[in-house]
Amino acid sequence: MFESEVFWVAVATVIFLALAYKMGWKSAMDGLDARGNKIRKDIEDAQTLREEAQKTLAEYKRKQRDALAEAEEIIEHAKTESLRLRVQAQADLEASLVRREQLAMEKIAQAEASAMAEVRDKAVDVAVAATEQLLRSNLDAAQSGAIMDRAIGELSEKLH
Repeated sequence: MFESEVFWVAVATVIFLALAYKMGWKSAMDGLDARGNKIRKDIEDAQTLREEAQKTLAEYKRKQRDALAEAEEIIEHAKTESLRLRVQAQADLEASLVRREQLAMEKIAQAEASAMAEVRDKAVDVAVAATEQLLRSNLDAAQSGAIMDRAIGELSEKLH
């Protein structure tokens, strides 16, 4: 048995394993424990990051809902403002048309009054010219002097 090579290889293997166990077992276990602790810490960090990401996602979704609500409110306000402006513009247009029609009517009335005054003035001028021509042709100097004296006498009464 002590002379057999297999025996000595087996003894050397057992001694090697015992020494490796004694020297390496603790460091291997410490390494595995450290590795396990690191993995556990990484998992906890990942869990914390996941929770923070979920909180951030929830916050962004809330902000998105708020922004959508605000956008809808702005659109609704713009629609009502547009309707109000359209009604106001229609009222302004109608008022402007009424004013323009009134101004046109006033201009027509002024033009009519001016035309009537012009026709009256022309008629007076024609009547005066016709009367002057009639008086010149029908009156002699004595009659015209008497008429002039009477007109001068009546002038002071008509002026006061």
